[in-house]
Amino acid sequence: MTELNDNSQRDRPVGELFKQLSDEVTTLVHKEIELAKTEMLEKGKTAGLGAGMFGGAAVVGLLALGALTTCFILALDPAVAGWLAALIVALVYAAVATMLAVLAKNKTQEATPPVPEQTVESVKEDVQWAKTQAKSVRK
Repeated sequence: MTELNDNSQRDRPVGELFKQLSDEVTTLVHKEIELAKTEMLEKGKTAGLGAGMFGGAAVVGLLALGALTTCFILALDPAVAGWLAALIVALVYAAVATMLAVLAKNKTQEATPPVPEQTVESVKEDVQWAKTQAKSVRK
């Protein structure tokens, strides 16, 4: 960005200075948009990797849950019929799943979309810079 403090800039017509300021602000806005895109892409890649890991954990968790279910049914089998033992275990799981679904719904409603913090801060600085440049041109 060109500084407006030297005498050659002060001798230029105001219209030309405003055109230069407009061009620089346009360039700045384009660069800020690119920065926001890059920042969101990086966050998206990280989130995608985490989601993939959650998927793997879910598969292994389901295998463990299957083995645990078999254990519970076999533990109840001597006391009640096999079908009743399976029903009891299924009802317990359904109650836990319902509670988890309600908690998940509440947490999802609290969530906010990601914000590109660096870009927001940079845009604030750019707006302040543009205001300063506009004041310099008016003098």
